[in-house]
Amino acid sequence: MLTQDEKPFAVPDFIQGSKKNLIGGKWIEAASGRQIDTVNPATGQVLCRIAGGDATDVDRAVSAARQAFEGEWSRWTPHQRRKLILKIHDIVLDHFDELALIETLDMGAPLSRTTGLAEWTSQVLQFFASQCDAATVAAPPNSLPGDFLTLKSLAPVGVVGGIIPWNGPLIGLWWIFGPALATGCTAVLKPAEDASLSVLRVAELMMEAGVPDGVINVVTGYGADAGQALAEHRDVDRIAFTGSIGTAQTIVRASAGNLKRLQLELGGKSPDIVFADADLDKAVPGAAMGVFTNSGQVCVAGTRIFVQRSIHDEFVERMTEFTKTIRVGDGLDPNTQLGPLISERQLERVMHYIDLGGGEGAQLASGGNRLGGELASGYFVEPTVFSGASNDMTIAREEIFGPVASVIPFDDMDDALQLANDTPFGLAGGVWTRSLSTAHKVSQNIKAGTIWVNCYGVLDPAIGFGGTKMSGYGWKGAREHVEGYLYPKAVYINLD
Repeated sequence: MLTQDEKPFAVPDFIQGSKKNLIGGKWIEAASGRQIDTVNPATGQVLCRIAGGDATDVDRAVSAARQAFEGEWSRWTPHQRRKLILKIHDIVLDHFDELALIETLDMGAPLSRTTGLAEWTSQVLQFFASQCDAATVAAPPNSLPGDFLTLKSLAPVGVVGGIIPWNGPLIGLWWIFGPALATGCTAVLKPAEDASLSVLRVAELMMEAGVPDGVINVVTGYGADAGQALAEHRDVDRIAFTGSIGTAQTIVRASAGNLKRLQLELGGKSPDIVFADADLDKAVPGAAMGVFTNSGQVCVAGTRIFVQRSIHDEFVERMTEFTKTIRVGDGLDPNTQLGPLISERQLERVMHYIDLGGGEGAQLASGGNRLGGELASGYFVEPTVFSGASNDMTIAREEIFGPVASVIPFDDMDDALQLANDTPFGLAGGVWTRSLSTAHKVSQNIKAGTIWVNCYGVLDPAIGFGGTKMSGYGWKGAREHVEGYLYPKAVYINLD
């Protein structure tokens, strides 16, 4: 176990011993008694242990969520829910330095990134607080013979199951808990077994803020045990999932049991297109960090960088020089820009793709190695740039989920769009150009849910984002997200 003496900072008291599941307002060990080691990916050390939940624990949590949904929680007014979310906002922000440190220790992201999430967290919580009136009632005119009053309303769907990945649990948990609290639903959240600690601590703070028992529940465990049980559960009304296509397909099949609603945010192989007229002083670091941010463990990462042929060599040279300036290291070092990958398993996956890239004929312009020395015990890899790649190479077809960029030349706008859209994914994309006409034409014709122009990765929860094709369906953020937790209802009243 990690001890205070082993680190020159104050390890949060929360990271001690064994963590339990939150079910019905109580912290409960897994029914099986199993536990899972939680490892710091920067050091390979065990931080603590979490409960290895399974179908029994999920069933208990769903039952608690159902009881809460049909109990006192159903009588809470929008104003009461809004006050609760704002109280959660204040408590979470008061403890955010602790939460950021837990996130860094658990999943490796630099403190500069995790502490920077405070403002985004404030924004997203205030947004969901503003949506507590979403379950509106309208009285539209009708064309019925006689004297009828027609009412249309939105009502909470019920129990929501959330399954989130390990690449940003401090972000991912609010896409589940936020709309559930705003609409009057209840939730059972299954975080990734590789990074559950910040979710558990936030849940603890939410209970301190006054969330009624059973309204939020957290079951930790492996996907095959707890995640699948949640997806299959016949008393879950909606599943919100972020993760891989393969797991999503399993969830889709599992949802058939009770035809539960689904929201799926899946993988991407997003195109980031750099035209010859782009401002390279902005486009080079912007496109590079569009790949490398969070060590490439971002679903919207712009890993296929299409560069107009006339500037291809200059762009590669400048990107290579920029990449060499990126500081990779333990996230606790204030100078670190990129932390480790989440696990040994993920490191092996990324290194496999790097080997494939070279074997298929792409030129390794920068990086490509696992870092050793004082970082050897962690799961660190250099930010990597392949130049002269082609769109049919494996590194340009499959999601790597690591800091690996493929720079691919193109000739003109039509060529760029054909290459950009030649993918089964449709999550995001980017355009770098000084031409407003080019920006409009390209952004309108990339087949993806979110497009950035002369920037990459910015996100406003009031606007939201989503994907198309094999990148999933449903929307995160904005009114559409909240309405996904509601269902429409019509009432016909005969006034005669």
